[in-house]
Amino acid sequence: MTAEQQAPTPGPVGPVARYEQSIIERITDFNDPRQEWRRLVSELLGTFFLVLAAAGGGMMGQAFPGVISHTAAVTAPALTVMAVILFMGKISGAHLNPAVSIAFALRRDFPWNRVPAYIVVQLAGATLAALILHAIVNVSATYGSNYPAKGYSAGAAFWMELILTTGLVSVILGTASGAQNVGVIGAFGVGSYIALAGLWGSPISGASMNPARTFGPDLVARNFGSYWIYVAGPLLGVAVAVGFAYVLRGAGGGMAGPAAAQGDLQTEVAKRGQA
Repeated sequence: MTAEQQAPTPGPVGPVARYEQSIIERITDFNDPRQEWRRLVSELLGTFFLVLAAAGGGMMGQAFPGVISHTAAVTAPALTVMAVILFMGKISGAHLNPAVSIAFALRRDFPWNRVPAYIVVQLAGATLAALILHAIVNVSATYGSNYPAKGYSAGAAFWMELILTTGLVSVILGTASGAQNVGVIGAFGVGSYIALAGLWGSPISGASMNPARTFGPDLVARNFGSYWIYVAGPLLGVAVAVGFAYVLRGAGGGMAGPAAAQGDLQTEVAKRGQA
């Protein structure tokens, strides 16, 4: 093509066209801070489904005695977490748990300034699930919460939550690391751990491993007598797991960890832009 045959230079874009283009860019650029609401909606919805299954097992078991077995009650939330990670993990990272958000931040895979909003919507999603369960099943939300088993001390439940959370966060951080990053297949590792931990550890503490999961039913039931166990245990478990992650894999903040913690949509947008 000669200089004379070159395409004409487009004229200046009008104000309406510029406005339309800015709207399109804001919608498609998931890395834009103005799109954080998408990730927050994802966390709220995912935590809602998790607590719907986790608290629903106990509440449905109270309403229909003998219908929900212990195995079903601990497997349902594990399968729910697996499904949520698979269908929305790329949007928000599918934390669904304040302990996980804090763990990713401690590993420098997730910005600290985004942690408070994540925790707020996780607590909100858990509360909404407990409210809906209470309205539909019509039994107290206490049956969907976690408490130390009868005959066991608060200390025993605390240590159980600490140990179980250490394992859960270790699995999450491990499957999100550079060497062991297995993408969406990590959902099976996380879901499997939650089911296995619940099968043997839930009789003493309920195997919550998640301050939001216990917060929702406790708030609806207005019973926070044992809630400190389900905050202190998981948070100390996070500290231990992050320490193990450093020993095993060094410092975080690489490429794979942030992609798993924050979602991959911004990476996909960047790749399309580079094409």
